[in-house]
Order: sequence, then C-alpha cells, then structure tokens
Amino acid sequence: MNFSDHVENLKGVGPSTASKLNILGVKTVGDLITFYPRRFEDYSEVSKIKDIKPGNNVTIKGFVKQVNGRYVRRGMHITECLVSDETGSMRLVWFNQPYRAGALKPNQAYYVSGSFEMSRGRLSIMNPAMELESTFPINTARIVPVYRETKGLKSSAIRKAIASVAGVIEKVPEILPEAILLANNLVPRAEAVMTMHFPSSSKHLNAAKERLGFEELFTITLASLVNKQQFMRDSGVSIKFNESLAKQFSANLPYYLTNAQRKVVWQIYKDMASTTPMNRLVEGDVGSGKTVVAAMAAVMVMDNNYQAVFMAPTELLAFQHYETIKNLLKKTEFAGSVGLLTGSMKPAEKRRIHSEMKAGNIKFIVGTHALIADNVDMHKLGLVIIDEQHRFGVRQRKKLQAKAGHMPHVLSMTATPIPRSLALTIYGELDISVLDEMPPGRMPTITKIVSPNSRSRLYQDIELELKAGRQMFVVCPLIEESDKMTALSAEAVYENLSKKVFKQYKVGLLHGKMKPAEKDAIMETFVSAELNILVSTTVIEVGVDVPNATVMLVEGVERFGLAQLHQLRGRIGRGNHQGYCYLVMSDSKEPTRRLRALEQVNDGFKLAELDLEIRGPGAIYGTVQSGQLDLKIANLSDVHLISRARKSAADFIESKENLKNYPLLSKRVQKYRSITNLN
Repeated sequence: MNFSDHVENLKGVGPSTASKLNILGVKTVGDLITFYPRRFEDYSEVSKIKDIKPGNNVTIKGFVKQVNGRYVRRGMHITECLVSDETGSMRLVWFNQPYRAGALKPNQAYYVSGSFEMSRGRLSIMNPAMELESTFPINTARIVPVYRETKGLKSSAIRKAIASVAGVIEKVPEILPEAILLANNLVPRAEAVMTMHFPSSSKHLNAAKERLGFEELFTITLASLVNKQQFMRDSGVSIKFNESLAKQFSANLPYYLTNAQRKVVWQIYKDMASTTPMNRLVEGDVGSGKTVVAAMAAVMVMDNNYQAVFMAPTELLAFQHYETIKNLLKKTEFAGSVGLLTGSMKPAEKRRIHSEMKAGNIKFIVGTHALIADNVDMHKLGLVIIDEQHRFGVRQRKKLQAKAGHMPHVLSMTATPIPRSLALTIYGELDISVLDEMPPGRMPTITKIVSPNSRSRLYQDIELELKAGRQMFVVCPLIEESDKMTALSAEAVYENLSKKVFKQYKVGLLHGKMKPAEKDAIMETFVSAELNILVSTTVIEVGVDVPNATVMLVEGVERFGLAQLHQLRGRIGRGNHQGYCYLVMSDSKEPTRRLRALEQVNDGFKLAELDLEIRGPGAIYGTVQSGQLDLKIANLSDVHLISRARKSAADFIESKENLKNYPLLSKRVQKYRSITNLN
C-alpha cells in the first residue's frame, strides 16, 4: 500500500465511506495518515465496576452476561446489556443500534468505555464503545483520538480506517534534517504520526505534538527566510535622505507627528538609502497615521527623481487616498505631481494619465488594479506602496514591481494588527514597523454590548446623534434571510430601519453581491452625507473614511471575530466628535470573553493577540487561513516553540546547506513560499 493510494481501496472503507472522507479532505492514504485528531479522550485507566462514579468517562473490563433489544415508542430501539467483573455488575445502554444485540458474545471479556450517568432512574454507561479484550483496542482502554466528523461518518469509523494503515504509518519518511532533530530533541516523524493516532501516554502524545508542530513552524519560517534571502540579492535604487525636505514636510502638517510615526519614517528612510530593496510592512491601528508615513516616504523618492505608486484595493479608497495625499503635498514642490488612475476612468483620461506618467510629470500615482495594466509605463518607479496588502494577490504585486525594470522599494501597509507570533512565522521576509501610538486628540470610541431586548433605548440614543447631523453605519453578518442562520440580514434591517424605526432619515443598503460601480456609487452618497444611515455587510470594513459618521451598530455580533469588530468600529469617530459602537447580540445570553474585551480595550494589537488565542490565525488575517498554512498541530500562541523553530530556520540558512539535499523539505518550503509576500 502506498501514500498515494485512494482510501476507497482500503479494506472496510468502500465507496460510501470514501465519499464521506472526501468531504473531510481525505482522498488518499497519505491524507488519512495526516488527518490528525481534534482532541483526545482518556479511557486508558481500566476501573473496577465497584469503583466507578457517576458523571465520569470510564473504562471497565467485564464479561457479557445478558443482552436484549426492543423497540419502544415511535420506532426507537433500545439495546441493554449486563456486564460483570469480580466486583459487581452494571448496565450498558445503546439507542438505535439494533445490531448490538447480535454482535455481543456471551461470557466473553470486553473493554467498555463511555459516560457513566443516570438514565430512567438507573445508573448506566450510555452508548459505550465496546471491544473484545483479545483484540487490539481502537475505541476503548486507551487515550482515544476524536476526529473531525461529517454526517454519516463518526470517529469510530475513522479510527478503524486509520488502524488499517498502521503499517504504512511506520514508513512515513523524515522531512527534517537529522541535525535539526538532534538540536531540538525531537522524535522521528513516523513515530510522532503514529503517536498522534495511537498515543500510549500523555507524555508521548505531547512529544508527538511538539515534533509535528515544530515541523510546521520550521518549514513556514524557512520559506519566508528563503524569500528574504532572494529579495536581498536583488538590486534596487538608493534614495538619498534630504533632511531639510523631511523637516519642511513635517512642519507644514496641521499636527505634530507622533513618536511612533517619526520612528517608522526613519526606519523607511534608512531602508531606502540602501541599494538592497526595502520590503517593509507598516501595521498600525485604525487612525494611527499610516498615510502620512507613506507620503513622507514618497516625497523622498520624488526628490531623488523617481516615481512612487500607491495601490489601493478599491476605487473609492484610491480616490480618498488621492485627495488626502494631494492635501498633504499642497505646500511642497510636488503639489502638482499627484495623479489618479482607476479602471472606471474614460479612455481619453486614462491615455492622458499614461502620457503624463511616461513623461515624468506625474511623480506620485494613486490607483487600483488599473496600475498594473500592460500599457502603464513606470520605468522610473522607485517606491511601491500597497494599502491593505493582504487584499492583493502575489502575482499582482510581482507585476507591479516588474514595471520598473529593477526591484523598487516596497512598503506594505495594513490596519489589521498582526500578533507578533503570526508576523514572525508568516512574514519573516518582511521588516515590520508598528504604529502603536494614536495622534493626540483622537477620542477612543465608546463601545457597548446591547441585549436585543434593549433596542428601544438604543434607538433613542442613536436618534440624538442623527438629529445632531451625524451619520451611522449598520453592519449585518448576512445579505439576506437564511434558513440555516438566525442572524438578522442586511436586507431585513434595511427594510425595518428605512420604513419604520428611522423612516424620517435617508437609509442606504450596501452588500457584496452588488457590482463594484454600484457599491462605489452608494458609498460615495454616504461619504457626501446624502445618506444618514448605511446598512451594510462587512464590505465597509477596511479603509473608508467618513469623518461625520459617529455611530456603528453591529447586528449578530457573535458571528464576527475580535479583529474584525475592531476594524469595523474604526470606521467611526474619525472626525472631531465622539464615536459610539453598539454590539447587538442575537439573544440575551451572557456576553462572551471576547465581546467583554471589546468594551474595555481599544488597542487593536492586544485584541489581535486575544483573537489569535481564541479563534486561531484565520480570524486575524483574511487570506492567511490555517488551511492554507496547513497548520494542523502548531499553535501560533506558542511563542517558545515559534522562537525555537525560527532560530533553527535561521541556523539552517546560515549553514549554507543546499535545500535540494532534502527533497521533501524543499517541496514543502516551495509550497509555503507561494503564500508569502514575494512569490
């Protein structure tokens, strides 16, 4: 049997079970072997019947004395069995498993594992797993793995399938170099995989998790460091620092730069002075001043007679950045050098912009994907600024970089705070700067959790803001009503607010099924204050700037992650007025730990760490789902293991060993390189 064999060929699997395994992403024997358990239940301690206590998961060894099955009301079938050991007897009960009665053999010794609890006034083990003592236990008398299941496929069937390929698991090839294994005291890969499915003790299970988790983190980190090594081999242009220009720019601002902004700008200037291309990510909470930092970088590039490009994910955001940057540069010698290029522009206007860029009259171009069109000439490109960088595909970034004929400096920006552990692991090829300080005078948004029973009072509070001329966002988790989900939809909320609750105000509706031009048009009417209320899905999550909006109401708040909710409330309170974020729950249950955290914490980085702890990496960064990263074992909250894996990856790079000497490791690294920033 080989790792590439289809699971349908396994004994006892067949087409039906194979199709259910396929739903879980298990198609081959190799997939099955690395389909690791979600959790474990410890049934390894075998107890005497007289010693077991109600409310516990237990394992006993007993002889079958009596079995009977019968149908009761509404076709339900109950199987009852009496088992005994030398200390007493006890009752086992199964519901709707009529085959049990015929399968159990009298006077044979069995291991029985299950929950000992009260049923119909009698203590019983309910729906237990049961196996002959003479066989190798799969579901009883050991630490039992529990797998992700699907309809019609239980963990017991998955355990049976995995047991049938135990001989193949022993042949699992090693991926890591022997020196890495020895330096980190790691067990061999085959042993670790076997232990995950057949743990002999908690100690061995922990060692297996450590080994496999280290492997995942090591390969991802090594991929990012290989990318960085390649990036540093590229030749770029040196941007000389002009101190008087930097001082003049900051002096003309209507506010003082924060210490964090000064620090990050200086990091960027030092990067760009080198002929090694900059590859820096600036992460800063909503409102921390990333655009000013980007403008200061671009000014220095233009002073060196190179062009800068600022790429945004939507036309509306591109236009807003264009207006902001024009305003920032109006007192500099580059005031007339800013241009805008978007897909919806008329052909004649696009041709004019192309011509001005080619002639060098436009030195700072702001735009969308239109910037990477084949007919856009950027031979003097010195700096690429990418806003909300995770919204762009890797190929699009490469295409933009390639237009210069050399590798330009790259500055990526995101308002999504990334926990340090995630940043070190996935973005190891990037130098990371953090804007962790808010400009003076920015008032933190007041956040309140609201019970659905308190709507009347909530609407009264909102009415005061609307009467004062302010605007409100309303965000819903669904576009339309769903039979599977009880959360309020954007369409239903729009109907209710526009025709009943706030019928005297102008209400708009925005969602992801609309065409881009339609979405932009609606958003523009809200930005220009032609709408008082905008009901939306999360399409307004990133970047939109409406200083007059002071209220954010989020429906069905339980369906959103912490980082996402923090992003949403960052859409309000961006002007001179206090912002209010109301988190409306779907029911009257006690709010969760993460919702309480939102009420008390306005620091996006602290919230991102908490979201990583609670929900995993997929909740933090939209395109970096744990499935893409293949993180089956590693915990990105385990800073110690991440540190060890990162050091080992750095040591491997430093040793100058040829990665091709380790074909399996090389293949895995190439896969992860495509997820990161350069390939």
